[in-house]
Amino acid sequence: MDTLAFRPPPAPVAGLTATALGIGLRAAHHADVSARLATETRLPVDFLEVHAENYLHPGSPPQTLLLELAERVPISVHSIGLSLGSADGVDCIHLDRLAALVAECGPVFVSDHLAWSRVGGRYLNDLLPLPYTSEALDVVCANIDRVQTRLKHPLLLENPSTYLAVPGDWPEGAFMAEILRRTGCGLLLDVNNIYVSACNQGRTPLDWLTDYPLAATVEIHVAGHDLRETARGPVRIDTHAAPVCPDVWALYHAIITEIGPRPTLLEWDEAIPSLDELFAEAEKARSLGGLR
Repeated sequence: MDTLAFRPPPAPVAGLTATALGIGLRAAHHADVSARLATETRLPVDFLEVHAENYLHPGSPPQTLLLELAERVPISVHSIGLSLGSADGVDCIHLDRLAALVAECGPVFVSDHLAWSRVGGRYLNDLLPLPYTSEALDVVCANIDRVQTRLKHPLLLENPSTYLAVPGDWPEGAFMAEILRRTGCGLLLDVNNIYVSACNQGRTPLDWLTDYPLAATVEIHVAGHDLRETARGPVRIDTHAAPVCPDVWALYHAIITEIGPRPTLLEWDEAIPSLDELFAEAEKARSLGGLR
């Protein structure tokens, strides 16, 4: 498992520079993006990210649109269904469909989460945390090795958002670092997830990052979250349904100051604003993250 067969490519990556800016493409903006590209030479952003599971059916209107866009704009494929933490292993049918999509659209990045969502052949509608134990580490590394071998493409692993302390033998950052070391995959650093997890567990975000292999960051995500009051106090929920809060932007700026610019993508999945509003929110990363 220590073959390091797939080392993440350093920025610039396959047509993207380290200062590239992107947005998550959602169905609400399919028509608007297509219309813009019909009349303009380029979009205000450098790449688009799609959720893989919405584009897996060959010949479907969503996949046809995606392949047309891929001829004009660099595409990042972000999976939410590999269930890399599942002791059942990776679903071979799902992996084959993802591999076919990757081969068709030639993405600059392929990514998924440090989480599990599948057990006994059933999928759960959430990205669930796993214990940071040596046993779980072996499971995740074996699953990532299988995915990278099948895709013939390096995988980026996204850090989770958590709401309770995860038991185990490793701090989260050190657990992530060991996965990267064993498998050669890259880090997709979600800054909002760092902020949400740290605040929910009574720590500062910078403290949470202490053990993280920040230099291995290939791509960055930023997003909004909600603050909800509960009987046990405030809880931050990773909803992707609001603008990025000032504290998350400040954390993003601190990280970029430490490691230098990285391709950065804005996610927005609920209460989705207009395309122009989305572009304007993403633009904040240009000044805060030196993406110029």
